[in-house]
Amino acid sequence: MSVVSVSASVGTAVTQTPAELLNAVPDRVWLALAVLVVGTVLAYVVGAVNRRLLRRAGVPEAIEGTAFERTAREFGTSTVRIVAKLSTYFILAVTIIVAFSVSEVEFADVFWADLAAFVPRLFVAVIVVIIGVVVGDKAELLVAERFREIKLPEITVIPTLVKYSVVYVAALIALAQVGVQTLALVVLLGAYALALVVLTALATKDLLAAAAAGVFLLLRQPYGIGDEVRVAGQRGIVQEVDLFVTHIETDDGEHVLPNHAVFRDGIVLVRE
Repeated sequence: MSVVSVSASVGTAVTQTPAELLNAVPDRVWLALAVLVVGTVLAYVVGAVNRRLLRRAGVPEAIEGTAFERTAREFGTSTVRIVAKLSTYFILAVTIIVAFSVSEVEFADVFWADLAAFVPRLFVAVIVVIIGVVVGDKAELLVAERFREIKLPEITVIPTLVKYSVVYVAALIALAQVGVQTLALVVLLGAYALALVVLTALATKDLLAAAAAGVFLLLRQPYGIGDEVRVAGQRGIVQEVDLFVTHIETDDGEHVLPNHAVFRDGIVLVRE
């Protein structure tokens, strides 16, 4: 009797129609598949829209020449494409999580709460890092352009400090997004600020001395443009005096002397 029953049940299973097999699939599985399809389409639409919005906002022109953009171009992409793809991947990740939750897969309930909270934070952290690097590169270019006329080697340190300060702050914000303890961030920020002060003092001590001497020279005006002078063994005509340096034209070229060197060594006015 049991053999007949088993045979009958097997026969029934084998002869099920496709419609009956589809009806046997739980509704939650169909809903999860629908979520995957809709989420995938939405992800690519959002990525395309973000890419167009960033281009219309003038982002490619604004970040042209930055180190991050140049590196992206070397890999055949751009900053705008990277940001757009990140938004696409973010929506795809959320879609997969939602699909697993809807389908009621056993392990989905275990990881749902933590993963659903971590993915947005991770996305924000990555975006913050990218923005920090791009803004840091742009700030470095702008500061370097501002100080381009100052012919002192110490000036080249300032744009680099500005860049890494912006990147460092962005990194701290990103770490906070992914759950790094606030105390650790405060300690890191304090250590960075101390290092920044020390390095700035060491790197710009001659610059500050030149500025102090320049203020004195501009106020007292012991010499002016067009005066013939002799300083540091060189004889020439003063072409320009600013806060940091003095330009002297000699027979063999133009000499740019830091004001603190002029103030320390002295300058002789030549009177024929």
